Amino acid sequence: MSPVADHDPRGAGAGFAAALRTRRLARGLTQDELAARAGLGVRTLRELERGRVARPQRGTLTLLADALDLVGMDREDFLAGTVTSAPTTLPLPTAPALIGRDADIAELLDLLERADLVVLVGLAGVGKTGLAHAVAHAVTGTAVSVTVTDVSQPTDVFAAVAAVFGVARAEELVDRPALLVLDGIDRSHRSAVKAIAWLRARVPAVKILATSRRPLSGVLPGAVDWRVEPLDLPHAPSSPSEARRAPAVALFLDRLRQVRREPVPDVEIASVAELVRRLDGLPLAIELAAARGRVLELPELLSRYGNRVLDLAATDPDGQRLRDAVAASYHLLDEPGQTALRSLAMFRARWSLELAESLLGYDAEAVLDQLVGLGLVSVRGPGDLRFRLLDVVRDFATERCVEQGELRSVRLRHAEIITRLAVRLAADLTGSASATAVSRLDYLNSDIRAALRYASVRAPAMALRLAGAIPRWCRLRGRDVEAHKLLRRLLDDPRTSDCDPLVRANAQVAAGMLAMAHGRGVAELWPTEAALEVLVARGDALGELAARSVLTGVWQAVGGAEESRRHGEATLGLAIRTGRVREIAVSQNNLAWHDIRAGDLATAARRLVAAGRRALEAGDARIQALTQANLAEVARLDRRFDEAVDLARRAATASAEVGDPTHRVRALGTLGQALAESGRLPEAADVLVELAELPGSAGMSAMIGGYLALARDDRPAAATAFEAAANLLAGRDDIRDVLEALTGLAASADPADRERVLGELDGICARGGLALLPRERDLLGI
Repeated sequence: MSPVADHDPRGAGAGFAAALRTRRLARGLTQDELAARAGLGVRTLRELERGRVARPQRGTLTLLADALDLVGMDREDFLAGTVTSAPTTLPLPTAPALIGRDADIAELLDLLERADLVVLVGLAGVGKTGLAHAVAHAVTGTAVSVTVTDVSQPTDVFAAVAAVFGVARAEELVDRPALLVLDGIDRSHRSAVKAIAWLRARVPAVKILATSRRPLSGVLPGAVDWRVEPLDLPHAPSSPSEARRAPAVALFLDRLRQVRREPVPDVEIASVAELVRRLDGLPLAIELAAARGRVLELPELLSRYGNRVLDLAATDPDGQRLRDAVAASYHLLDEPGQTALRSLAMFRARWSLELAESLLGYDAEAVLDQLVGLGLVSVRGPGDLRFRLLDVVRDFATERCVEQGELRSVRLRHAEIITRLAVRLAADLTGSASATAVSRLDYLNSDIRAALRYASVRAPAMALRLAGAIPRWCRLRGRDVEAHKLLRRLLDDPRTSDCDPLVRANAQVAAGMLAMAHGRGVAELWPTEAALEVLVARGDALGELAARSVLTGVWQAVGGAEESRRHGEATLGLAIRTGRVREIAVSQNNLAWHDIRAGDLATAARRLVAAGRRALEAGDARIQALTQANLAEVARLDRRFDEAVDLARRAATASAEVGDPTHRVRALGTLGQALAESGRLPEAADVLVELAELPGSAGMSAMIGGYLALARDDRPAAATAFEAAANLLAGRDDIRDVLEALTGLAASADPADRERVLGELDGICARGGLALLPRERDLLGI
């Protein structure tokens, strides 16, 4: 039996046919699409729309009503088969409540007061349609919606618009205030543009809010493109309550509640926050991930999709896939645009126009405008480093890059430009420009890591140059151990043996600097001495200054007093000859140690004051903080505890502000010891809490613990703490720290152990040319 009723040769079904066609067009469906949704044959649907069926069967009507999403009286009339004309208006589509878009809705409502054509543009899946319908629901007065399909002709758009406004033809439209939502105009761009131009001329009182994956400004006069951005992400780190308030997290939790009853506990909010960050706040991706929460726990979701978000898809086999959504925007690009996007996918963080042009090799302003316009490139924040790809776009473009066989060459090009930029920035890591240089390197952190990973395997000479340029930055960011291991591996790699000797020498100095930061400087002592010879022979004054500064510190840590002084004095002489004010301050700081070694605290203080003036002249805040920390230590050793506390607090704050964790530990160590020695035990205990959060602080914490135990007259505890300090501090910044720890141990130990410790103390003094200060003699009772 046919699924429709009797044929109607007299055309009695013409009214129903018109109503069916206008409803189909208003829903943005082709005949093929509606037939498929209803489970009818395309030929049957064509017969119905031609008015050749007078009385459709009830089952056919029900299938069509379901496929058209008809509700209320409109559905009842349709099922009764009594509809003979289009309704006055078709209801706006309903959708889940939007989250995190209140400000966007308010801004768009205000914009529509001033503009007659606003186009919401952005990446597929960013939420353009939902936002447009939310705005339509919020307007005062008439608001209707029409979906444009990929086969729409201008006449189809006119017919659909006429239907939703309740007239038979577009020519009958009355010019009265209303809002028309045209959804998906990029699907039939030319047809939509023609229809919009006609409508603006024919019914100027009607405001048009369109959605599109491509911009419209420049195509139609007066069109305003409004870019729809992904949802805001939670800050890292943030508390569970703060994370829940972030729109991206709130959307995920809202959609998750639709598939599971149990609320998400606070302990799992961190997993949600990490997942939505990986999804870049893209609403479609978040909703697809939340739908998977029906069968996957949150850690499983993060583990399964955290690194392959493009595989997210609707649970319905015929539903939308995230990869298809990104592909839809990608295929709107011309060939140069697609090639550029594949190359730009190598950037891991934010990048500038200059970096993009270096990577692409040509003026990239036009292609970048195209990518931004399509929502494939995001623009966030001020400054030049403001462009980035969403992770889903980067992953998709990287897949295409692999398919095109371009990955190896593009990654090598990326490593080259990052190396050049890092070397240039590294030159500014000292002096007044250091804060800016550190900040820019921080922004490039993930790109530097990516370049090092790739170049270490494919181009080790380039990796050696890059790693050797940034030791100061690595130290400031607490990555000295990791960076030292990489440099040591690259220096030992046979493939770098024939590198420029100057590159290898500077890399070796960098290795020494990093090793010294975590007490391994002695392992790099002789290789750094050899590197110094190369730098001197090649006349590299900056390299020589850096090498001698490292060697001064390493020899100082292991007790080589004369070698340390020799390098320190050579550094000062070279700095004076070349007019390097900062290096004069550094060398004066280093030489002050020798004054302390000889017990001449007054000379050390004068030298450090002079070094502070030089550091101020050079505009180097880090060296100023270091000088202040050393002055605090001299005051403590001279038993001027109040002055030491004041100077050390300021030095610790300044070190934190410039991001120098190593010297912050030194300043806090001086502060805690001065407080403990002067009887301010609760304040000293507070310093221990602060030190516990910093890497490399165990030795200083043990020293403070020893003085706290001495103040409580707990000699066994003091002996244990001082012995631990001596072991932890051996081979680090200053052998005098070990001397002080052994002094505390000897003063606290049992008589049987005291003689052994005093023997060790005498040995250190003899090897390092160290003199006991009055405070230490008093503590030992000698």
